[in-house]
Amino acid sequence: MAFAPPPPGTMETSSPSPSPEMERNQAEDLHLRHVEKDVLIPKIMREKARERCFDQVQDFTKCCKDSGFLMVVKCRKENSALKECLIAHYKNPDFYEECKMEYLKEREEFRKTGIRSKNRMQKLPTNF
Repeated sequence: MAFAPPPPGTMETSSPSPSPEMERNQAEDLHLRHVEKDVLIPKIMREKARERCFDQVQDFTKCCKDSGFLMVVKCRKENSALKECLIAHYKNPDFYEECKMEYLKEREEFRKTGIRSKNRMQKLPTNF
């Protein structure tokens, strides 16, 4: 079957509204895939929560190094404090939104440049 152009007068030549492709791109920018929601954003949350719970991480690490094989028994207090701090961040909806926006910003930058943010930081030119 051959392609036939539409009859004259049925196609709009100038449209004040954005094209369907542009609308689709804008919607896709905010849409998150399953892997983004369940893997990538939680990964950012874990990293940021560990930074924010720095003192508890340090205390637990020190206790584990000092206790050796008995760390399971001796470091319960430090482990509980660390868990409390991390869980408080994981359950905070504002923290999730913050990490989600950070992810969306990184994803948008990747789509523009094709370079991941971590690689972009590593490949900055030096003047040596």
